[in-house]
Formats: sequence, structure tokens, C-alpha cells
Amino acid sequence: MRMITSLAPAKINLFLHVTGKRADGYHFLESLVVFADYGDDISVEQADDLSLEISGPFAHDIDAGPDNLVLKAARLLQQECGGRPGARIRLYKRLPVASGIGGGSSDAATTLKLLNRLWRLDITDERLAKLGLSLGADVPVCLLEKPALMRGIGEELQVVKLSGISSILLVNCKKQVSTAEVFRRLTLQNTGEANFTPPVGAVEFAALLEGTRNDLQAPAIAIVPQIAEVMNAVENLDGCQFARMSGSGATVFGLFAAAEAAEAAARRIGQQHPDWWVSAARIMTGA
Repeated sequence: MRMITSLAPAKINLFLHVTGKRADGYHFLESLVVFADYGDDISVEQADDLSLEISGPFAHDIDAGPDNLVLKAARLLQQECGGRPGARIRLYKRLPVASGIGGGSSDAATTLKLLNRLWRLDITDERLAKLGLSLGADVPVCLLEKPALMRGIGEELQVVKLSGISSILLVNCKKQVSTAEVFRRLTLQNTGEANFTPPVGAVEFAALLEGTRNDLQAPAIAIVPQIAEVMNAVENLDGCQFARMSGSGATVFGLFAAAEAAEAAARRIGQQHPDWWVSAARIMTGA
């Protein structure tokens, strides 16, 4: 089989509730997740050994060593199939590292899917999801690549249909945030689930999100105060329906009803803050 390539899309948590903690340290989550049509690229081709090459604007921020999630995903599949098939894996890194938009998890999920094809393993989606969960809580939903409610420790997924928000703006102040440190600073406030029902229309959708939260936003801002500055800049952009931090930060998203408005906002904020990372994208519907 020739080289095959796929997008590893950015994952955005529109809300993220931390609803409890297990005895083993894993946190119970409830999150509405969407994906942008922008992200990293993963390419795989047959080879005698397993290797990883990294390029792209954020390649210098990530190590191609054995702890890289892409290589962990590949080795996991090797163990699953009981052999040692090889592959040359290329990662083109467009997304900031440790930025709250699931770059590593999405890269791992895409690697699992591509190597499943390359090595003709025919592993089911359900089995891939279980394997992915061992790599990280976000990997199962990244395998899905559809708007979804995520609960439990990431294993409970419910696909949802969204309308009225076609485009998203992503802004990062180029400050990495440690997820582990954010959770260490978190004060649990178990207020139950959001009972989310997707509405119709951008304004209604934004109003619904106002009743939700990202429990990791406050501890992340305590670590990187500049996140608050980014939040203020995004929510004051023309056409922005709603703004919030994604995941454990530091990326802030803004929701827009039209691609043209998101692209104009990206140009404006890029001019105002040339040292920030900015990207406008469309939300993947999963259709």
C-alpha cells in the first residue's frame, strides 16, 4: 500500500465539567466536543521498522522519542496484532503543543486509524476506542471525529447534531499549559450534568453555552494569566457569538455563524497580536 495521509483535526471542548474523581485519580468529565477542519497531518507508509519524523511550524516543541503519543499508538497496535509490522510515520505539526485542543490525542487517534488500514488489521471501531482510552481520555472522541457529548473518563460518547455555528476561531498566546498542573489546582465542584439539548441557531446555541462552564479555565488562568487577555480579545471581536477556553488551555475559541466573519476576526486579531497563534476554521459536522 502506498503512503496514506489524513488530517488530525483540532478538538475543541465547548464546555468541560469535572464532575468527580475516582479513587485511582482519574476524573469524571462531561464535555461537548467539536472538531475543526484544521489540524496536524499524519502520513504512514510501509517500512521495515517503526519510525517517526516531525516537521511543521510547531515541530520544535515536540519530541519524536518513545514517549510521543504517535509512537505509543503505533506500538499499541503492534501489541494488539501480536507482530512487529513497521511503518514510516510523518507528523506535520500545525497545532500548538500543550494547548487544550487535543493535538496529541488527535494525532494518536489518527495514527491508530491509519495503521489499522496500512497493516490491514481490520480492528473494529469499538476495539480501537478501548485501545485509544489507554492512551488518553480524549483519544476515543478523537477517533469519532464528530460533535459528541463525552462522559465518564472519556469512554461514554453520544453523537449530537449541531446547527447554527459553522465556524470557529482559535487563538493561543503561545504559552504551554501542563494538564496535570491544571488538575492539581482544580477545586472540584460537582454540580451534576448539563442536560444538554442542542438547539437550532447560533444565538440560541451561544445562550445555552452560557449556562455551562469550563471547570479548568480558572486554574489554567492562574498558571497563565495571559489567557484572560486572549479571552477578552476574542469575545469582543465583531460577530463572535461566544468565547471560552478549550480543554486545559491555553487556546481560546470563538464561535461564529459565518466563515467570513471568523476569517475577518482572525485577520484583525492577527494584526493586533502578531505574536499569538490564530486560525479560523469550519466546524466538522460529521455528516
